[in-house]
Formats: sequence, C-alpha cells, structure tokens
Amino acid sequence: MGQETKLDKFAGFARYAWYVLVWNIVVIVWGVFLRASKSGDGCGEHWLTCNGELIPSAPQFKTVIEFSHRMTTVIDGLLMVILLIWSVILWRKLGGARSRYILYSVIGSVFFVITEAAVGAGLVLTGNTAVAVTDTRPLWAMGHLVNTFILLVFLTITVWLASGERRIQPRPGKKAILLIAAAITALFLVGMSGTLAALSNMLFPSATIAEGIAKDLSAASNVILRLRISHPILSVLTGVYLVFLSGWLKSRRPASADVRWWSGAVSALVVVQIAFGAATLLTMGPIVMQLGHLFLADMVWISMIMLAANYFAAEPGETAEEVSVGG
Repeated sequence: MGQETKLDKFAGFARYAWYVLVWNIVVIVWGVFLRASKSGDGCGEHWLTCNGELIPSAPQFKTVIEFSHRMTTVIDGLLMVILLIWSVILWRKLGGARSRYILYSVIGSVFFVITEAAVGAGLVLTGNTAVAVTDTRPLWAMGHLVNTFILLVFLTITVWLASGERRIQPRPGKKAILLIAAAITALFLVGMSGTLAALSNMLFPSATIAEGIAKDLSAASNVILRLRISHPILSVLTGVYLVFLSGWLKSRRPASADVRWWSGAVSALVVVQIAFGAATLLTMGPIVMQLGHLFLADMVWISMIMLAANYFAAEPGETAEEVSVGG
C-alpha cells in the first residue's frame, strides 16, 4: 500500500482528537446531571474512594450517579494519556511547527483535565456538594466553569490544528483582536452567571416564576439568588453581540469557507440557545432542560473558538504580504 504519508498520520490523530473532545463534553454534561440531581454527595466526603470503598457496595441511587461520573473521568484521563503519547510520537517522527503546536495544545489539555479533576475533588472534600449552602460554594462553582471552558479551548485548538494545514497569520489592525477578546470575556461572564443561576435554582427552588422573581428582588435572599437575574440579561446582550460579530468577521474574510461556516454556526447556535434558555426558564428548569442548556452553551463556546481560529488562519499559499494588502 506504500508508506503512510504525514497527512494520513495527522488525519488519524485528528479523528481521535475529535473523539476525545466529544467524550469530554459527555463528561461535562454528566457532571451537570450529577449536580442537578443533587447526587454530588453520593460518595460522601471521600476522594479517591467512594464512602471509604474502592468500589461501593450496596450503593444508593445517588452513589451510582456519583461513582459513574468518577468512572467517566477515569476513562477521560486514559484517553488524554493516549492523546499525549500520540502527539509526542508525531512530534518526534514528523517534526515541524504543526506537530510542535499540537503537542503544546495537548499538554495544555492534559493540564486542565488534571485541574478539572482537582476542582471536582475539592468540591467533594470540602462538602460543597448536593444541597450544601456555604460561602465558598459559588466560588468553587465558577472556578469549575472557568476551568472547563479553558480545557475546551485547548481541546478545540488541538482538533483544529490536527484537521488540516493550519498557520496563524497576523492581520493588520487590532480591531478584530479586541472584538473577539470582548466576545470571549462576555462568554466567560455568561457562563459564570449561568453557573450561579443553576446553583441558586437547585439550592433555593421556586414553585412558580413569580415566586422566583420575588426571591430575586428580596433583600433578605441569598446573594446568589439576587445575582440570578444577571444571567438572562447577560445572555441576551452577549447573544446579540455574537451574531453581529460573527457577521462582521465573515465580511472581513469572505473567501474563507471555514470562516463562513463557523460564522453561521455561531449565529444559529446563539439563536437556538437563547430560545432554549427561555424555555428552560418557563418550565422551571427540569433536569433534562438544564442538560440541553449546558450542552448548547458548550457548543456556542467551541464554535466561537473555531471561528476565531479560522479568522486568524492563513489560507493555503497566503503570504504575509498578501494579508497586509488585503486586510
């Protein structure tokens, strides 16, 4: 059949990187189910063991949920080790900037998978699970969200670098950089406010929307309840901004099929997410709606990273001189 080409080797790695990214999304969504089902204390305040046992005996249902989440993270760790070993092999055998950047991105991914597990362990060991109300729980929850988003950045960039000949080409002017940075910052704020909203809904449930609004406006309510209203406001404002930004980036790179595709993906996902968020609010946030809302949030985040990466990517054969002339 002949000797395998560099492209073939990167293609296999790219497919595997996609699988790893998808599996991480599964782990993230299952983690939301763990939190929403109030099963975070299913293994007690024990880690690595579960209620002091390596494998729980006669477990309760919430213990099954918690233990299964831990098993998904174990599998994720093994997948990441394989990804790291494979990237090192590609770098050693093929050399070049592309394999080196892939290795850097994978190392970042592995690092933030480790910190993700550390944050999860911290939540368990400090008792910030299930229906526990502590002063530090909102900070733990937001920290978990920030770490997850950064992990997805590294995994997404790994997939992007491995999926074709990618080269970042600096473009004249700082406007696009500032606008994309503003979008990324806004998405972080939306994610953190969403984490607080989900936490407050679980810890301080309301039977009706009117009751929930009354709690939001009451000076006697917990601070995370009073901050809950920030999430829909930030979501709508950020959504409108992302739609306009994706259209503007597409107009700046009309010849790039990747930019056009991801621009459309960001806009479509934002519209779907806002509609889904409204439906989640109106239905008082059942678990299945929370899972869908979080999944769509991850899709918007990943699509925005892909759009930004492709905007700054050079077209095949494009030179720095051509970029400076064409903008």
